[in-house]
Amino acid sequence: MTIFKILITIGLWVGITLSASAQARHQGLVFDAQTKEPLPGVTVLFPDGRGTSTDANGHFWPLSNTTKVIVSAVGYRKQEVSLLAGQSTRIALEQAVEDLQTVVVTANREAALRTETPIAISKLSARLINETKPTSIYEVINKTPGVLMVNLNNEQHMMAIRQPMTTNAYFLYMEDGVPIRPMGVFNHNALLEMNQFTVSSIEVVKGPVSSIYGPEAVGGAVNFITQRPTAVPTVRIGVQADQWGYQRVQVGAGATQGQFGIYVGGFVSRQRNAWLASSDYDKSSYFTRLEYAFTTKTRLTGTLSYNNYNSQTSGSVDSTAFFARQYVSTTDFTYRKTVSMRNRLTLEHDWANGSQSFLTVFVRNNTVAQNPAYSIRWTTGATTATGQINSNDFKSYGFIAQHTQRLSFLNSKLIAGATLDLSPNTYLAYQTNLTAQLRADKKSVETYTQIAERPDIQLANYQADIHNTAAYVQYDFEPLPKVRVSAGLRYDRMAFDYTNALDKSSGGKDYSQLTPKVGATFALSNNMGLYANYAKGFSPPALTAIFLKRTTPTTTGDLFYYNLQPAKFDNIEIGGWASLLKNKVYVDAALYQMKGTNELLNIRQPDNSTDYQSAGRTLHRGVEVGITYRPSKQVFFRFGGTHAVHQFVEFTLSQRSSDAVQNVNGKDMPSAPRTLWNTELSYYPAWLKNFRTSVEWQHVAGWYQNQTNTVRYDGYDFANVRMGYQWRGIEVFSNVLNATNALFATNATRGNNATDRTTYTPAAPRTIVVGVQYTFSGK
Repeated sequence: MTIFKILITIGLWVGITLSASAQARHQGLVFDAQTKEPLPGVTVLFPDGRGTSTDANGHFWPLSNTTKVIVSAVGYRKQEVSLLAGQSTRIALEQAVEDLQTVVVTANREAALRTETPIAISKLSARLINETKPTSIYEVINKTPGVLMVNLNNEQHMMAIRQPMTTNAYFLYMEDGVPIRPMGVFNHNALLEMNQFTVSSIEVVKGPVSSIYGPEAVGGAVNFITQRPTAVPTVRIGVQADQWGYQRVQVGAGATQGQFGIYVGGFVSRQRNAWLASSDYDKSSYFTRLEYAFTTKTRLTGTLSYNNYNSQTSGSVDSTAFFARQYVSTTDFTYRKTVSMRNRLTLEHDWANGSQSFLTVFVRNNTVAQNPAYSIRWTTGATTATGQINSNDFKSYGFIAQHTQRLSFLNSKLIAGATLDLSPNTYLAYQTNLTAQLRADKKSVETYTQIAERPDIQLANYQADIHNTAAYVQYDFEPLPKVRVSAGLRYDRMAFDYTNALDKSSGGKDYSQLTPKVGATFALSNNMGLYANYAKGFSPPALTAIFLKRTTPTTTGDLFYYNLQPAKFDNIEIGGWASLLKNKVYVDAALYQMKGTNELLNIRQPDNSTDYQSAGRTLHRGVEVGITYRPSKQVFFRFGGTHAVHQFVEFTLSQRSSDAVQNVNGKDMPSAPRTLWNTELSYYPAWLKNFRTSVEWQHVAGWYQNQTNTVRYDGYDFANVRMGYQWRGIEVFSNVLNATNALFATNATRGNNATDRTTYTPAAPRTIVVGVQYTFSGK
């Protein structure tokens, strides 16, 4: 709590001392009404027809004797503002949340119009995040068309973006464009290391973006854009809790004075005696961002993120407990402990002709210790089992450098960049011995008990020095009016030198790939356009898969997975957008087909262990649709969904003649719902100013639980209700999650064997979150 007290002290200092001293020496200041961040590049028109734009800190200087200005920016509502002679003017612009003409940065690592970007990308705005008031990030991410972040409770998760619900390394998670983890050390739970309170907006790219970001950005990329220092001194303090023992207190504060800006924020949360037994957890998360403007064209930005997470991991339940709503864990000893630190420093420069350069250096320090429930190995009918304790630690040092050169020829620009990531990684896993108390049917376990740790029985023990290097180039140009083409090429090399203590071997291994992409946008009119895109992607296997000891050696005696191949993908998509009914309706849609080769397949064995294969071919094909409708200021409707097929084209499960199932050719991949959508209706009544309410509906269709397609789960539907009221900076809010108290599981899986039984990850019953937040903004 000491660090949290420091944050509160800094917040009070920002609010009290800077509110008087930060009076703008400039005549005009434009900032975001929601985040209070300064808005650069805003167009300011004067009555005589002349105009200017705001600088990097949101400032502008009106002409003498100017009494009115018209202020406009992409993604914001236009305002006409009266100026008072001799006085500075603050202008807060409201976001146009329904506007497709949004500025996004993730596609090219620089600001660009969404409608000039030939990929499927969605932006989750600061207003949407603030009104959601999420306790966990999945509550926001799942509002993205075509995306399902699977909630595994206690902020644990896995992802489905143009893929089944999976733990594979097919997604890239970033903070301000810097990957949260290095390639080769993917963890599907990496987002529990994020500070959801200090995120300003989120951008989600669907499909391969390998030409800029490289491997792991196959299914898609999620970029968390952090809160900038505020244009005016701002302090936010809040608390929230639910009836299941969850509590959180949070504070954030920011200000800008002259050339220097600061934002600090963090929260402390805990859960005790929740609806699911043995699921207590604690999390503390802190963030700092500093900005310094050497000139209006040269800026230095530094960020520091620290997260400490400690949770019991209750795991799944069997069908008896699930359908009886007996959320009693089979384990009370499993846990996950994660401590992460990320630090980056970025130097940016804007050149005279609109060209841009930046250099980012970063460091990471991450430790994960766990006794995971998913590693328990048990054979039907046995009264004993085994578990696993492991630790996965890494440090990283690296840089990202990029230059964008604007060219007069065909209104074009050339982007060139390079990355280097050096990440020493150590991993140790050893066995634990368990007893299993069986139910009366002898086919399921009521309780596991850990009786001994066995560090003498090691399951993995390796040290690897990872060297990730890449270079990329992209050229954007307009060969015809209203047509913009983007072509890119990237070379990646992931290499590591390793020492494997289990087989006393050492050596090196590398994976390299050249990945091209080409796309184009075509503006049919000012309110309608199309795009097409082709991209290749690849994803090397994670080191934890390569060096995990096999339960049963192969016929050639191999104990490890040294021969796993990188997965490769070919993706083609077409899409479009349209603004209808005088900008009241916006539609964004994409149709894609992605073919995979050597996808990593996890085959569950009779003892619940996993055998890895990277072979065969897969097909991912679907349509994604996003619709927003705002008939008035009082009503806003949003819909986002996908219908997709994820199938094995050719995949061999076994080459043993005694096995009943040899292959799964033509079958659906497991955990691959064909339809999912999220829709929300929000109401802001004119008769009760500053009140809001919304109803959200999440639908996930059924899916096959196993690779042989013999058992299905029916899927689920649930509703959330949110409301809030603000009065003089004080906001009182309540979120009712799973309002109808539906019984459903966010994950349900079963092995291919006849004796296997389904394990369910139960979703929380009706949960009522209440909270209060106070926001102070200085002058």
